[in-house]
Amino acid sequence: MTRPAFIRFNHIKKQYGTVEALKDVSIDVFQGELFGFIGPDGAGKTTLFRILTSLVLPDAGSAFIGSLDVVKDYKKIRKSTGYMPGRFSLYSDLTVEENLQFYARIFKTSVKENYDLISDIYRQIEPFKKRRAGDLSGGMKQKLALSCALIHNPEVLVLDEPTTGVDAVSRMEFWELLKKMQKKGITILVSTPYMDEASLCDRVALMEHGELLAVDTPVCIEKSFTGNLLAVKSNQMYGLLSDLEQFPDATQVFRFGEFIHITFKSENTTGIQQLLASYLNKKGHQEIEINSINPVIEDCFLALMDQPAKR
Repeated sequence: MTRPAFIRFNHIKKQYGTVEALKDVSIDVFQGELFGFIGPDGAGKTTLFRILTSLVLPDAGSAFIGSLDVVKDYKKIRKSTGYMPGRFSLYSDLTVEENLQFYARIFKTSVKENYDLISDIYRQIEPFKKRRAGDLSGGMKQKLALSCALIHNPEVLVLDEPTTGVDAVSRMEFWELLKKMQKKGITILVSTPYMDEASLCDRVALMEHGELLAVDTPVCIEKSFTGNLLAVKSNQMYGLLSDLEQFPDATQVFRFGEFIHITFKSENTTGIQQLLASYLNKKGHQEIEINSINPVIEDCFLALMDQPAKR
């Protein structure tokens, strides 16, 4: 039996002038999922979220939350969704407490009535409830914005790059909070440019230039990677990238932290490593390190970007 979709994007298209922000995007999201939209700036994530939250009209296609059409039923959609935009959009001159009370009143509720919905988050910033929102740190602003998005008990939580610009500890704390929200039955859509956050989602959509590259679980996307992947470094990292790009049979080469990842079609790992080590020695490289590795989401994303004909 096929699991019914709760959120549906059907052939969504959106254009701004000559820029195609979304190119025939169709995605189904299940109720209770933590679904991630992964891609760099300009991938179309924000436009898709603005369409879902009825802030922008699509040029073509349709989107639904349950039986509600985001265009025809926009008033009901706004009551059933919590939206946290990419930029901090609360009132900087109001205190933490005043911002939360204001958003509660907009939805005809109160902080007291729905305190249990936000308690896991709000308790962390409640000691600073008299502080102006503009004076909060990045992580605290993030938690306040999430509290305001949740105060009216939405069915769907839409978070546009919520961890951009915050430190690594705050990023991890935020994802832990999302997991707690998910256990309460909230369907969560979150976008991020950070590939490492993909593994924290139930399923992900990889996006680039308004197109879908893949939609699946992080594990299935990683398993779909084809080829032999090696991580390489030497004492001449700048020249190493250029030399690896010229190595015969290499299909993909890119920087990845302190290593360079290089992909081959050949499955002969030992033979390739020996040939590569010899090649780099002749190029004058020393302190060469070559390791066979398993691909991560970023490797898969870059591989998919190189296969436009298959999309």
